[in-house]
Amino acid sequence: MNKPLELSENTDDLRNLVMNLSREIKQLESKVSYYEEYINLLLHKRFGANSEKYRAEQADLFNEAEVCAEEFPEQEAVVDVEENELSAPVVTASERKRVAGRQALPTQLPRLDIIHELPEPERFCTEGHPLKAMGTEVSEQLDIIPAKIQVLRHIRVKYACPCCQGSVKIALLPAQPIPKSNASPGLLAYVSTSKFLDALPLYRQSKQFERIGVSIPRATLASWMIRSGELAQPLINLMQDQLKQFPFLQMDETTVQVLKEEGRSASSQSYIWVRRGGPPDQPVVLFDYAATRSQAVADQLLQGFTGALQTDGYAGYAGICVKHKLQHAGCWAHVRRKFDEALKAQGVKGNAGKASKALTLIQKLYRVEILIKDQSPEEKRGVRQEKSLPILNELKIWLDTSLAQVTPTSLTGKALHYMANQWSTLTVYCENGRVAIDNNAIERAIRPFVIGRNNWIFSDTVKGVKASANLYSLIETAKLNGLEPYRYLRHVFTELPKATSIDEIEALLPWAVNKDIINDGWYRA
Repeated sequence: MNKPLELSENTDDLRNLVMNLSREIKQLESKVSYYEEYINLLLHKRFGANSEKYRAEQADLFNEAEVCAEEFPEQEAVVDVEENELSAPVVTASERKRVAGRQALPTQLPRLDIIHELPEPERFCTEGHPLKAMGTEVSEQLDIIPAKIQVLRHIRVKYACPCCQGSVKIALLPAQPIPKSNASPGLLAYVSTSKFLDALPLYRQSKQFERIGVSIPRATLASWMIRSGELAQPLINLMQDQLKQFPFLQMDETTVQVLKEEGRSASSQSYIWVRRGGPPDQPVVLFDYAATRSQAVADQLLQGFTGALQTDGYAGYAGICVKHKLQHAGCWAHVRRKFDEALKAQGVKGNAGKASKALTLIQKLYRVEILIKDQSPEEKRGVRQEKSLPILNELKIWLDTSLAQVTPTSLTGKALHYMANQWSTLTVYCENGRVAIDNNAIERAIRPFVIGRNNWIFSDTVKGVKASANLYSLIETAKLNGLEPYRYLRHVFTELPKATSIDEIEALLPWAVNKDIINDGWYRA
């Protein structure tokens, strides 16, 4: 009589066991899917192409009607966010063949003519008549002369009166960038650009100088760079004033390690903060050192600025924008990068899923930017309201639907939630024509520092990293203003020690100097 009851109890136990096992299987499947995505992404980063180029017709070959309906008749362009630029339309095979050939050498390079003559006995024809010159055939080779080092001797003539005792006069020595040092402005400019532009650490430069017969210890080079960075401070102050006067600013930060900092261990992580702004024809990039990534740093750097601030998704900027009443703009490149990683993590080419759909719509936003890149802020705003806003509305509807359809822990889910959290800042660029669609301009400015950091790994002192920040600021701002960095720094290190007024210092700002004199025909931005 008790068997049916026992059977019922066993059935319930089995049902519970099956439910528990099913739950565990789903959890394990979710973990497997999660790790598969990251393994695929790591494999792609290790062995795949680095570019983030995305072509809708490749990823959505079987889904064109749904995903790839093109709204603009212009020829399609490729959006390459990692390279921080919108590349030109696709180049055909014949065009590639023409471009791949040997390019003409720059006309501004000096020429050294080497005349090759026929030997005298060969200047006769087979009948014995003398040959006459009928022209020349010129072929060119590119040659290079390694760095040439020389000693500048400052010879000051002394004058004395033959009649009076003790009446001696001598010309003053011109003001030097580093008084009582044997480093000329040209040498300081050379070491600065080698380190901060070409990412060549000082210890390697010291070895190079040894090979050409001059011993300059690394410690001496480091001391010179600190003094050079301190010398540039008046220019940095004026550049900061210029930066804050224009109502659009981009901001980012990256890590740096400083070994000797009071109250902190050598392994502590510090930060370089970067700001990019100023009028389009007078751009400014400023690097600043701070021990932390706290809001207090951004608060201090933004004192006196009003307008629109464009940043990545770092949450610390939101409160600062509220405090300073700034219009906070987001970055579509960061959104796109997350979907690009999600697509690569799927490990299947031609997948037309959520990530592919997002990339297609984002690419449409970038196509609009190609059309208006040379227009005024007012014209940009008008076109964006007409063409970009409908795309954003479509993207928002798709986003709201997709959030509930994707596992939040997956890379696609994380990309969707990132876009949803940033949405209010991502639409700002359609309201303000001065704002860019992304923060790539400041990422381009910060990249030389990141490349250099990979070579020299750390800074020794706070004094050194602050001086480095000043020199990075001068070099990157000079580049943006179309100046050859070495020649500009040489000019600054020569003239700045002589400056005695604000007007004389302002004349040395990157947008105020004579570009023809600085570049001397050698450099074009």
